[in-house]
Amino acid sequence: MLKTLRLLLVTAAVATVALGGGVARAFACGNSNGYSYAGLAAPSKGFGISALITPLDAFDVFNGHVAGWVGVGGPGEGPNGTNEWLQIGLSGFPGIPGSDIYYEVALPGRFPTYHQVDANLPVGTAVKVSVLEMHGRADYWRVWVNHKPVSQPIHLPASHDRWSPIATAEAWDGGTGGTCNAFLYRFRHVSVAHVSGGGWHPLSNGYPISGPSTRVRHSRGAATFLAAEGQPAFQFLSASS
Repeated sequence: MLKTLRLLLVTAAVATVALGGGVARAFACGNSNGYSYAGLAAPSKGFGISALITPLDAFDVFNGHVAGWVGVGGPGEGPNGTNEWLQIGLSGFPGIPGSDIYYEVALPGRFPTYHQVDANLPVGTAVKVSVLEMHGRADYWRVWVNHKPVSQPIHLPASHDRWSPIATAEAWDGGTGGTCNAFLYRFRHVSVAHVSGGGWHPLSNGYPISGPSTRVRHSRGAATFLAAEGQPAFQFLSASS
């Protein structure tokens, strides 16, 4: 039953993204396509991104989903303005305990696909996730969990040396047109690959990604940040400031 519920929720979510969602715009929950974001974007192009992501307390998922992820690409970022991206992270759904580890692939002219790697991770579990272009294989990428590859090589046409990586949390209101979910993710050791296959350097001077319903707490130049949405998460930020 839980797997079926996940499938139904994810199918609805990726269909909505394919119709115009993604991280290119940071909307408040319930506005436009119902997505909201809180994170950082690298200030220049890179060949991968990695982070240690921890879902903290103060989750409250009413509809749709929440997630914390790293990735490359986005809506309109593929060949001839098509949608193309690759991301990996942790996701949460209503009525389902814990978090899933997942990765999502959007190829030009196709609907995005969601791949579950693990399930029911307890709150507070830290997971190292990475997206990286392969050494010597331009336009071929893999996703990694805790330093181990969890996908086959993924061909992303015309992706080599084109994208600025992103580390972000997100929420989707499930198409309700106004329901705000609550999330709180900690991103640590956020690093960007400067060459195919590695060359990792801490993310510095990242551009904030946020909206009216989200907050990002980080120090300028730091490779660690908190991403929050909803009053329980904001109260945690206030208590820990």
